[in-house]
Amino acid sequence: MAETRQWQLASRPVGEPTMENFELVTVDRPEPGHDEVLVKTLYQSVDPYMRGRMRDAESYAEPWDVGEPMKAGVVGEVLESNADEFEAGDVVTGDLFWAEHAVADADELQEVNPDLGPISTALGVLGMPGVTAYWGLLDVGDPNPGDTVVVSAAAGAVGSIVGQLARINGTRVVGTAGSEEKVDWLTDELGFDAAINYKETDDLSTAMAEACPDGVDVYFDNVGGPITDAVWPLLNDFARVAVCGQIALYNATEVPTGPRKLTQLIQTRAKVEGLLVSDYQDRWGEALQRLSRFVREDEIRYRENVVDGFENAPDAFLGLFDGENIGKQLVTVSEREA
Repeated sequence: MAETRQWQLASRPVGEPTMENFELVTVDRPEPGHDEVLVKTLYQSVDPYMRGRMRDAESYAEPWDVGEPMKAGVVGEVLESNADEFEAGDVVTGDLFWAEHAVADADELQEVNPDLGPISTALGVLGMPGVTAYWGLLDVGDPNPGDTVVVSAAAGAVGSIVGQLARINGTRVVGTAGSEEKVDWLTDELGFDAAINYKETDDLSTAMAEACPDGVDVYFDNVGGPITDAVWPLLNDFARVAVCGQIALYNATEVPTGPRKLTQLIQTRAKVEGLLVSDYQDRWGEALQRLSRFVREDEIRYRENVVDGFENAPDAFLGLFDGENIGKQLVTVSEREA
């Protein structure tokens, strides 16, 4: 029987994950059953939310079991199909194992349209991060022309799209990032009005106030922690805060209490709303249609930080917490056969 490799969760991390939490194993390549499809992974996504799935705790995403393969967004090629919806050679995307090959039910997969963009974008600007950015900003953030929009982790897969959508909607856009290279990309290429390198700023609160002289109307929060603390006093009356991620806290063994901030909401009547892209499943196509047009017309630009080789998938994931990526972090696993 043919074999394949998969990454399994070897142990649950305490604090920041390490390579000891991952194990690469060789297993028999699965065979598809009725209405199932065998997929060869071409690209695998790594995303910050995966850190939560390494915990044995209730969350919006089911935790992974120790000794079992982890799951990720995948773009792959159909090798065998026992389902009417797909045939060998089709390119599909879905939430599959960290594996070179995986079997999935047909209804768990979506066909990738190469006319919209390179197939890898189905994991980035034309996939979950892009849709998250689209509805998170436009529905939860509800920007108006002339507003000031602040985006944390602005050089990431979600934040970089949020900022450009905010610019398209006629707002002043301010981003935070962790290097001068990222800051330059945001301002020089993506059209952000200002960007702050939080790692090199001695006084983040002052820097934020200087970048937002008219206060903040929309805050798209991917980070939490000190960056959110710096934004909070600047919230204008009836500001909107979209809480998409809290990567500053994902590896914390104890959640810091920090200063009490809710009083600010009484004064400003600001709205704070959590965001899950799964709530927009029925509107996914609407977002992709507009995002693909923005990409074709060069209104939205994107970058992919591609790590080569399936054996390097954990390194790609761990690099997210060191801020190595600009744009979407991807792993190339294999090449198409068709």
